[in-house]
Amino acid sequence: FADIAVIANVFFIIGVLASLGAALTLPGIAGIVLTIGMAVDANVLINERIKEELAHNSRSLKNAVADGYAHAASSIIDSNLTTLLAGFVLYSFGTGPVQGFAITLIIGILSSMFTAVLLSRVITEWQLEKGKIIHYVTGFSKGLFQNLNFNFVGNRFRYYMFSGVIILAGLASIFTKGFT
Repeated sequence: FADIAVIANVFFIIGVLASLGAALTLPGIAGIVLTIGMAVDANVLINERIKEELAHNSRSLKNAVADGYAHAASSIIDSNLTTLLAGFVLYSFGTGPVQGFAITLIIGILSSMFTAVLLSRVITEWQLEKGKIIHYVTGFSKGLFQNLNFNFVGNRFRYYMFSGVIILAGLASIFTKGFT
C-alpha cells in the first residue's frame, strides 16, 4: 500500500504541474525526487509504528493500524510542515530555477501528506474491512534489527580515523590529478 501511495503521489504532482502549465525542469525533477524520498520516509514511519504496535501490545491488527497511524502522524506532520516552510522561503527569496524547485517541493509536500497519511490509511482500512490479512513482517525481516547494539560513541576515534583516511585520499587525488 505504501508503494501505491508513493506512485499516486508522483501522479498527483505531475497532474498539478500539468494543470498549472508548468514545464518540468531539472530543479522541478529534483523537487519530485526529494518529495519521493519524504513520502517513502513517511510510509516507513507508519509501517514501523504499526509493527511496533503489533509486537509490543499484542493487539488486533485493526487497532494496531489505527494506533500506528496516530503515533506516526505527529512526526510526519512536523517534518512536512518544516519542509513546506522552507519551500515557501525558497519561493519568496529565490529566482528562476530556485522558484521552480520550490513550487514542485510545495506541491509535492502537500501531495505527500495526503497520500501517506490519508490515501494509504484508506486503502489499508478498506482491505481490513474486506477481511484481508495484512502482513507487516516476513520470515526474513521478523526480528532482523532487534537487539542490535552499536557503540558509536565508544568507537568514535576509529570512525574519525576512517573518515580522515578517506578525506586524505580525496585531497591527495585532487592535488595529484586535479578535478578533471
